[in-house]
Amino acid sequence: MAEQKVQQKSEQQYQPNQHQLINNCFIGRNTKIWNFVNIYDCTIGDNCMVGTFVEIQKDVAIGNNCRIQSHSFICSLVTIEDNVFVGHGVMFINDLLPPSGDPKNWKRTIIKKGASIGSNATILPVTIGENSIIGAGAVVTKDVPADSVVVGNPAKVLRQLNQKEKEMINKK
Repeated sequence: MAEQKVQQKSEQQYQPNQHQLINNCFIGRNTKIWNFVNIYDCTIGDNCMVGTFVEIQKDVAIGNNCRIQSHSFICSLVTIEDNVFVGHGVMFINDLLPPSGDPKNWKRTIIKKGASIGSNATILPVTIGENSIIGAGAVVTKDVPADSVVVGNPAKVLRQLNQKEKEMINKK
């Protein structure tokens, strides 16, 4: 009997469309949106996954085949191209003067296709190049070249991906 209750509770816990605020969005086919999310005035492509406790603000565009893990915050003016992975607790920041909240001070962030962002990274208004890997906990304050591995605070290029690594990434 107890096992049955746990199973029912577990299934309920993972049911999409419970306790969420989704306003004025385009959400593509086969995209899964989990519980406890705030998503508004944005576009999310096909075959994506948005984890629990994620906020995606207005004027965000997310491509196809992307994964946004739990507890991430994607602020306005972020573009995420196809096949991008965003780890748990990633924070995107677009305001250079946070106390002001004035959209005139907001800057655009672009994440190019195939990029992977490690858990708890902080991304300021930058462009992250194709297939780049951002290490967990990195604070990205400058543009990242394609095929780069960056780590640290502030994030610095550790190395370039080798050919085998590029091929593995492009198999996704």
